[in-house]
Amino acid sequence: MADTSAHTEQGRQQAATHAPMVEINQLIKRFGKLRAVDDLTMTINKGETFGLIGPNGSGKTTLFRMLVGLIRPTSGEVRVLGEYMPSAKAAPYIGYMTQLSALYNDLTARENLAFFCDIYGLRRKVQRQRIEEMLARVDLLDRIDDVVGNFSGGMKQRLSLACALVHQPRLALLDEPTVGVDPELRRSFWDYFAQLNQQGVTLIVSTHHLDEAERCTRLGLMRSGKLLAQDNPHALLRLSGKDAMEDAFLFFASRQEERS
Repeated sequence: MADTSAHTEQGRQQAATHAPMVEINQLIKRFGKLRAVDDLTMTINKGETFGLIGPNGSGKTTLFRMLVGLIRPTSGEVRVLGEYMPSAKAAPYIGYMTQLSALYNDLTARENLAFFCDIYGLRRKVQRQRIEEMLARVDLLDRIDDVVGNFSGGMKQRLSLACALVHQPRLALLDEPTVGVDPELRRSFWDYFAQLNQQGVTLIVSTHHLDEAERCTRLGLMRSGKLLAQDNPHALLRLSGKDAMEDAFLFFASRQEERS
């Protein structure tokens, strides 16, 4: 009996290791007559960098808010780390960077990060190290005790990224993380995302910068709440017969319109 139990537990652990990070099934979110997310089904595996590509109003932010449990779907299912969302059990393992700043302008950079450390339950003795590590990562360590209200838009964007990742989440939801960031720092951000990916962190990144698509493991192309296509960047180019991701996006959008 002991051996059987051990094998059963081993099987559970192996299943958990290979289980998807995110499972979305026939997801719909309505706001009045508007379908902000329209019958979305996808699976995102552990360790992926999944890019959500689409214009403003395509449903990316609404999808993120359902993934993190801030809003409930009209119908369909969302599971993160095997938990149906919203879930208090999964929430501590998720980092979420919103498009709208969640920073406190009257606090310093250090105080903002300490606030998020407290929210995520980081012990005080590790907070200082994590705060300094993250500020160094986003090139703000020299502004650690400056009031955030005096920061530029790009600096606030960098600090928001640090706040989303300070607790070392297993899943990072990054909504337009490179908006307002100069090209050099944008490249640095994506190099950092690659490092996180190698460490086993799953990232879902929304962007309208099509040149960033090549840095993703897989892409989901969204328009008007619908998922037009999903695959790795090279496969999407091959399927569309195009050489540029912008042209591939237009191809899949046109094909979806023909089917409507």
